[in-house]
Amino acid sequence: MKLGIIGTGTIVTEFLPHLKTIDKLSVNALLSTTRSLPKAKEMAEQYEIPFVTDDFEAFAKADIDTVYVAVPNHLHYSYSLKALENGLNVVVEKPITSSLKEVRELQKTALEKGLFLFEAISTLYLEGYQKIREWLPEIGEIKIAQSQYSQYSRRYDAFRQGEILPAFDPNKSGGALMDLNVYNIFYILGLFGKPVSQKYFANMERGIDTSGILVLQYPDFQALCVAAKDSRGMRQGMIQGTKGVISSYGSANVGGKIVLDLNDGTTREFESDPSVNRVVYEFREFIRAIEEDDKDFCYGMLETSIAVSEVMTSARKDAGIIFAADK
Repeated sequence: MKLGIIGTGTIVTEFLPHLKTIDKLSVNALLSTTRSLPKAKEMAEQYEIPFVTDDFEAFAKADIDTVYVAVPNHLHYSYSLKALENGLNVVVEKPITSSLKEVRELQKTALEKGLFLFEAISTLYLEGYQKIREWLPEIGEIKIAQSQYSQYSRRYDAFRQGEILPAFDPNKSGGALMDLNVYNIFYILGLFGKPVSQKYFANMERGIDTSGILVLQYPDFQALCVAAKDSRGMRQGMIQGTKGVISSYGSANVGGKIVLDLNDGTTREFESDPSVNRVVYEFREFIRAIEEDDKDFCYGMLETSIAVSEVMTSARKDAGIIFAADK
């Protein structure tokens, strides 16, 4: 994979050292805004990225075949579309787009051009998550499923003082649902598919959800997704069945220890190697799929992304959260 990265924010600085360690991946180009170009040049020098620019057309003509879109949420759609239209495969940070309409348009373009389009959602690719999937049949009929991820945001202090940063800006597709609860929703939908219905109970400030509880109704059980950026809380998942329970200790985007506890007294534990960064698992699969031209895998994962986007779009609109992208 010859990768070009769009963006120079926190997620890029976190992932770049780990991307550089992945076999069959080279980071060949970096695109930034004009304002962030000095920072981009420093990053390029540090990580030996041969091409840096603030011009998309020049970036698209660089020695790249895949683009990693890591910019604020409201820009995911436009940059992903431009990359696809230029014949480039796309990996786009979560949430894939601001709305269901946008992700369906990206899907249409990717299919028409025969390109790969992945959402970078670490949850689905973690080793612990695969273990949950393996153990799931052992706990009988599912009755309750839940995933919780609360993390007090440093930006919330500024928000309360009136400074509206992208993480809390409805014009930039911010909020707790899009930032943190998206991982919880993937945790549930990745195992059980799309629910029958959903209802979002949001704590609202200045037109955005700073925290909230999403209730998902399935034909035979209920699921709960809890996320907060305005307060600290638990980071864990639990799936309760008639024959036992599976507990995961850690946020849905990182994982941690997974415990199977059956009613007959059987217990098993699994914990993945903590030294392997979450980005490694997903990019290994992206590289494999592109090398093997495994579009069935890609488009199957994309359908899960679309289902999550459908749930989130409906849930936030019901809660009165309207983005600029909706208008």
